[in-house]
Amino acid sequence: MTSDRISIDITDHVADVRLTRADKLNAIDMAMFEALIAAGDELAAQTSLRAVVLFGEGRAFCAGLDMEVISALLSPDDGTEVAAALLAPYRGAANRVQQAVLTWRDLPVPVIAAVHGAVYGGGFQLMLGADLRYAAPETKFSVMEIKWGLVPDMAGLPLMSELARLDIIRELTYSGRIFDAAEAAEMGFVTRVTADPRDAAHKTAQLISSRNPDAIRAAKRLMSSALPDLETRLPREAREQGALIGSANQLEAVQANLEKRPPRFR
Repeated sequence: MTSDRISIDITDHVADVRLTRADKLNAIDMAMFEALIAAGDELAAQTSLRAVVLFGEGRAFCAGLDMEVISALLSPDDGTEVAAALLAPYRGAANRVQQAVLTWRDLPVPVIAAVHGAVYGGGFQLMLGADLRYAAPETKFSVMEIKWGLVPDMAGLPLMSELARLDIIRELTYSGRIFDAAEAAEMGFVTRVTADPRDAAHKTAQLISSRNPDAIRAAKRLMSSALPDLETRLPREAREQGALIGSANQLEAVQANLEKRPPRFR
């Protein structure tokens, strides 16, 4: 698969999945959501696949939601249309934005995210869909949705709860502060900090691919079954986000950021 958003190359049972929107720091727009889901579906059908390495071209893994999507939230008509497209039920309990992340968790083989540069908002949640997460030392992270008057809505909170203490998740979600790779590893979000995360990810993927593929798939099924109650949490996440999108204070958060001024919340 090759598109203007994602490319896939498979060599020796290992798939390289590359986000190819480098000029936009691999920001997620509507086409990227669809491409992520399509890529996951394509890989799920590859019976000889044994591991996946997920990474971004250019200066960042993924800087989060595309500014055009965020700007559309300022328009009552466009904002409603965007919300409907993103938050409507799509596959099981998941909507499109959730499935764009969960498609990697649902793959029957291990997924290793190799991240660098900015890993903000939706990019952070996308990283959480991987089984393992390797980061360059200079990588910056943020649960940035609060900056735009929103909450994490790509299965972020259930996936974060697998990895970190609840008070840490609360602090990051409430504040939207930026933190570095060392702190991300200390909190549990990053598996390993390494100078060349993509190379390290490939070495791990090659090691995994040398093991019994049936046992690897069985191990992933067992560990995936330990996920929090997604059937309940995903619809609730969508409902909370749907209530926020287009509300007065949410629109003010977007407008204030675009105008680079302090928000004036009601």
